[in-house]
Amino acid sequence: MANMSKIKVPMPEQDPKVRARNFKEVTLGYTEEMAVEEANRCLGCKNPLCVQGCPVNVRIPEFIKKIQERDFQTAYEILTSTNALPALSGRVCPQETQCESKCVRGVKGEPVAIGRLERFVADWYRENVNAMPEKVASNGTKVAVVGSGPAGLTAASDLAKLGYEVTVFEALHTAGGVLVYGIPEFRLPKAIVANEVKKLEAQGVEVMTNMVIGRVLTIDELFEMGYKAVFVGSGAGLPMFMNIPGEALKGVMSANEYLTRTNLMKAYDEKADTPIIQSKAVAVVGGGNVAMDAARCAMRLGAEHVYVVYRRGEAEMPARAEEKHHAKEEGIEFKTLCNPVEIVAGEDGRVCGMKCIRMELGEPDASGRRRPIEVPGSEFMLEVDTVVMSLGTSPNPLIRSTTPGLETNRKGCLIVNENEMTTREGVFAGGDAVTGAATVILAMGAGKKAAAAIHKFLNQ
Repeated sequence: MANMSKIKVPMPEQDPKVRARNFKEVTLGYTEEMAVEEANRCLGCKNPLCVQGCPVNVRIPEFIKKIQERDFQTAYEILTSTNALPALSGRVCPQETQCESKCVRGVKGEPVAIGRLERFVADWYRENVNAMPEKVASNGTKVAVVGSGPAGLTAASDLAKLGYEVTVFEALHTAGGVLVYGIPEFRLPKAIVANEVKKLEAQGVEVMTNMVIGRVLTIDELFEMGYKAVFVGSGAGLPMFMNIPGEALKGVMSANEYLTRTNLMKAYDEKADTPIIQSKAVAVVGGGNVAMDAARCAMRLGAEHVYVVYRRGEAEMPARAEEKHHAKEEGIEFKTLCNPVEIVAGEDGRVCGMKCIRMELGEPDASGRRRPIEVPGSEFMLEVDTVVMSLGTSPNPLIRSTTPGLETNRKGCLIVNENEMTTREGVFAGGDAVTGAATVILAMGAGKKAAAAIHKFLNQ
């Protein structure tokens, strides 16, 4: 029976006061009854605009129809026919600006909760079936994938299904890329990422960790080893800074370092031998999803006060509305229309404060966003002992600098053609290494497109 409610079935969550001090997942997921109730809000449009809004073209009405019928296993099979990582994208994909933004139910109410249903199906399958995929017969052709983030995992999976002998080379000691070092446990449990890697290995993909391509091996050496094509999905892990006085002080770090210590190295676990600053007051500079992740981690690591300092207003923050909402519920304080001008040291040489200036929004800049302008004489001091810079990232230049013929744009991103091939024949790329820091689902879409392009290239 159709559910004509104008609002989504609410997502169960931990109480904000409780979750603000633990790393357990914030959102608890739909029950079977909740999922069926929400699925019944889908009208099954003959021309599903939601599919057009999805970077990996998930067959949305089809998998939701199976939820309505309580055939969750078939729903999973439909979902994974185009999306290799539904448990991940169902949690971290910005559906509100993609598939759900196209849903006709959103015209007079809230759109169908496509992301929540995607997560439900993936979780149901993992908890009730979790069958490992079968390995496809090898076609004898070797392909190398550099990086095990969402782009690399997706490309590797699609190539393995086509019979290629795929090796994934990961620089860190754990596979998963940004999924394990960047996204906190309370948003994406690492056991889920590990399970996806396990499925990849069941497909015959070899995953090699501690392999820094450009240092341990070069791309040229990969070709010499018999790989016929290389996909570069190495992400964008080089942090940016403001170059203001005091940035070199003890107590200042990039969001990448802060999150890597917290997530990948499990600094939140008392048993982990991972050093991290025990802060009382933390300022996170930036307004994106990474800034929200860092701020929420700081609160969970015991800080009494956590501030998000952003030079524009809250409406201009690029972070997802859900992440901002959760952060404020957990006690994070937003200092908008403020910009740091100096980080100040105490007598012990460590950070003791951050001098800021208030801003106002002027005319739109080249990107179309209103340009922040300093308000003269509005300086004030924010008393903090830790500053986390979350100003964006760019690709590490290591691969570019060790691969002749590989060209990048002025931001250090690899240049690719319409088929995801770089300026070096046989070398393909996708995800943040090409676009700069973007979303998980866009990286997955690039990995999917590149796998198809590699298959075509190798069969010309």
